[in-house]
Amino acid sequence: MAAQSLEQIVSLCKRRGFIFPGSEIYGGFQGTYDYGPLGVELKNNLRRLWWKHNVYERDDMEGVETAILMSRWVWKYSGHEAEFSDPMVDCKTCKGRFREDKMADAVCLKHSKLHPGECEGEFTEPRPFNMMFKTAVGPVPDPESFAYLRPETAQGMFVNFKNVLDSTNRKLPFGIAQQGKGFRNEITPRNFIFRVRELDMMEIEYFVMPGEDETAHDEWITDHLNWWIDEVGLSRDRLKLYEHPKEKLSHYSKRTVDILYEFPTLGFDELEGFANRTDFDLGSHSRDQDKLGLTAKVMKNDHSTERLTYFDQPNNRHIVPYVIEPAAGVDRGCLAALCEAYDEEVLENGETRIVLRFKPALAPIKVAVLPLARNKPEIVAAAKAIKNMLQASGDLRAVYDDSASIGRLYRRQDEVGTPFCVTVDYDTLGQSRDGGTELKDTVTIRDRDSMKQERIPISELLAYVKARI
Repeated sequence: MAAQSLEQIVSLCKRRGFIFPGSEIYGGFQGTYDYGPLGVELKNNLRRLWWKHNVYERDDMEGVETAILMSRWVWKYSGHEAEFSDPMVDCKTCKGRFREDKMADAVCLKHSKLHPGECEGEFTEPRPFNMMFKTAVGPVPDPESFAYLRPETAQGMFVNFKNVLDSTNRKLPFGIAQQGKGFRNEITPRNFIFRVRELDMMEIEYFVMPGEDETAHDEWITDHLNWWIDEVGLSRDRLKLYEHPKEKLSHYSKRTVDILYEFPTLGFDELEGFANRTDFDLGSHSRDQDKLGLTAKVMKNDHSTERLTYFDQPNNRHIVPYVIEPAAGVDRGCLAALCEAYDEEVLENGETRIVLRFKPALAPIKVAVLPLARNKPEIVAAAKAIKNMLQASGDLRAVYDDSASIGRLYRRQDEVGTPFCVTVDYDTLGQSRDGGTELKDTVTIRDRDSMKQERIPISELLAYVKARI
């Protein structure tokens, strides 16, 4: 049985060390979460899979890592100072503040079972609330000495367009990929790690010739829809595409399509967005805009020192490329992977087994090595040596555990999604329980999903595991 509510996922994450509330010992800090020992492995695995697919396996992509703090002018000319806002209302009764367009997701501060608007609350008129975090720069307070924490990684790629182009000699079409932190001062953070104030993002800016943008847009949507299914393991039945109505498009967008995932409790909501940003961004950050022949309407830039153009050699002209942007949240990706993997299975003996059926490449731990008898030094020593041998391969996470009986250890590893458990027993050493001398050099390996076990030589163990990951 799949997870029926988000609370099941939250409980498992806390219990097994995936995700903890931020600053928990001080009562928590709303909209922030800390990734525990297993959560950080899951997060890193998702990022690695994304980077491999989009950078290593393509011939038209470069990676960057740009600064979180940027000149305030970046956010003025990108439109974020004026446009990056949500409609906020105040309740005069409970003194709560809510997003006017998300009242159905919020909870009344006086009536925990009601949404704002379902109670006796009286609300102010909605007003725009800019979601960028502002911070002082330098030792002396000054109204002009401030910067914003970036709400997205995209602008770092746009302002470095010329640097990447000049240093790599790329030809259109090509892309720039980046992973990193973003910060959004959400009015009402909610639904666990789905909507938070500090988030990790995976974004691409893919530059194309004007006129080729619509085809490229569709290709990226198809490519990443397949990636979420084939590499992350999400079910196609729980994914669907959502086309943003033209009247609700962002200020930079010609067309935006989202991949939605069906989260328990939440229903279908955004997992990744794909925007056709036309020439808006490169044009906005360029000087001499009147000479660029822009098709998108941009603000006159009095501060930029560069013209962010591409020289089209066949036609002997400078052009401002169009941009397709696939943008996904790592946190939402992790949440979708957890929800998809969660399963409660009733065994023949009536016991309920909780399993996270991660794709092996995504699983935080790949192999757990377990000694059958933790009071036998020779078995413990052999198990630790096997764990070290697996870990030394450098590209998989292996753990040793002897903190419970073998049955409890299996259940624990099932619950955190470990694909394989290796049991070291008397037969590994060629011993009977009373002792013996013949060395067999074999172990039992157990599959998480089928619970089937087979005996294999230790010398073949690493290859066996890697072939299935």
